Amino acid sequence: MLVEVKVQSLAMDRTTKTPVVILEEVDGTRLLPIWIGPAEARAIATEMTDPNFPRPLTHALCLSVLSQFGGSVERVIITSVEKSTYYAELVVHSNGDVLSFDARPSDSIAIALRSRARIFANDELLEDATIEFTDEDPTALAESTGDDTRDSLDAKELKELLRGMNPEDFGRFTP
Repeated sequence: MLVEVKVQSLAMDRTTKTPVVILEEVDGTRLLPIWIGPAEARAIATEMTDPNFPRPLTHALCLSVLSQFGGSVERVIITSVEKSTYYAELVVHSNGDVLSFDARPSDSIAIALRSRARIFANDELLEDATIEFTDEDPTALAESTGDDTRDSLDAKELKELLRGMNPEDFGRFTP
């Protein structure tokens, strides 16, 4: 069974220094954290705060190409997690057909935000990988992840943090 979710926030995992997108069940209290890369976090933060750029960014370009071929994004489904890797499907309507594309959750979420498509997660995934969070217990997320809630960033703060990073911040890469 699929459960509708929405992007609740972006946060930084203090232990791994990795951005996390937090998906929240629309009609419930479960949260689903998905660890993503800095570039993907920046794309999601951009879509959440200011998607209007003078030139199209990757996700806007993807939607533009899709539109030119008569397609539109119907929904995104976070389908599974295997060995700490999350999987998603981008479901598209195109010329009367329904097509499903394997995609990274982070890219799918950025595209869903830009196209205003609904996001769903497999209920079993929510059951197995979720964090319970209620209004009465605002520290539940921090205790579950080992983080402190003061390390949670809103989209604008994360966007600024990522803009200030240099390639050297990610270690040495050799071609």
